[in-house]
Amino acid sequence: RQELKEALEQLGAKVTDSISARTHALFAGEKAGSKLAKAKSLGVPAYDEGQLEELLAGGAKGKKKAKAWA
Repeated sequence: RQELKEALEQLGAKVTDSISARTHALFAGEKAGSKLAKAKSLGVPAYDEGQLEELLAGGAKGKKKAKAWA
């Protein structure tokens, strides 16, 4: 998880522990619980760790905000 966080930050992402209306994406583990529910209620797309790894392997570019690790 720390490696993924660092990779996102190197791409310019802001990684936080909370969900808000300003959140662009949620990268969540198996037990996301209330964070996942809040993301869904706000219309924030949610991805699992495997999807994040695929995104990073594909050479994600640009400044993105990824908030809330569950």
